Amino acid sequence: MTLLAPLSYGDRFRDLIGSLTGIILPANKVQMIDQRLRRRVLAFGLPDTEAYLRMLLEDRGMTDELRIVIDLITTNTTSFFREPSHFDFLVDEVLPATLGRRGTGSAPRLKLWSAASSEGAEAFTAAMVLAEAQRAGRRFDYAILGTDISSQVLERATAAVYGIDQLNTVPPPLRRRYFMTSADPALSGKARVVPELRRRVRFRHLNLMDDAYPVDRDVDVILLRNVLIYFSAEDKDRVIAKMVRHVAPGGYLLVGHSESMAVRHPGLRQIRPTIFRKE
Repeated sequence: MTLLAPLSYGDRFRDLIGSLTGIILPANKVQMIDQRLRRRVLAFGLPDTEAYLRMLLEDRGMTDELRIVIDLITTNTTSFFREPSHFDFLVDEVLPATLGRRGTGSAPRLKLWSAASSEGAEAFTAAMVLAEAQRAGRRFDYAILGTDISSQVLERATAAVYGIDQLNTVPPPLRRRYFMTSADPALSGKARVVPELRRRVRFRHLNLMDDAYPVDRDVDVILLRNVLIYFSAEDKDRVIAKMVRHVAPGGYLLVGHSESMAVRHPGLRQIRPTIFRKE
């Protein structure tokens, strides 16, 4: 009888990250894992990454350390006005359709969820374009929720402070209107989102692998962009099925350009390559 070789600590670590976060770490990502965990190896005075993984996997008291590892391993790419056609769609199509469904009574409220919000650029981009719609005379209210698995990026999102270089993709008039700088030398080269927008956006920790999401079930728009690419086919289907429960009838789910083929759900109808409407 042939015995299977035991899994290495690296294999077990990748399996653990996959089960906790849904993120698939291929075997060829060993160097990336080693680089991202190097600080923690040094912090514990261990000789190498393997010794650190052994400690992490065999010590049941490492829950807090595991949270730190998840923050280090997760990819947090963020930029303002990424895939700008989605924000045009939000103002030109979603907003009038939603306001039309809700009649002409008191100012209707639009709910938007940035489901992999990273440092908050996506959520605040949506806030800017909606604030501009209000300035143009559209009568409505709005609230934006940003969620992410990484506690570190959520802290940065809540602070809403960004390097000036991160604002290069923000149109200059919006940059002047919705960001403020400080005379404090410690904040040189940085800008903060104005309070009017910060009041509209809140951030919360959420793991897309959880069985249920503590989010309203009448969200008008969910932005689930550039996160499904890290999941297995089965996890993609499960996440989308859970997302659909939170989209209001007639609401929308928006995904990244490389993810549209992954959206297969009978309750959704594709109306554009990356945009799906709940029937």
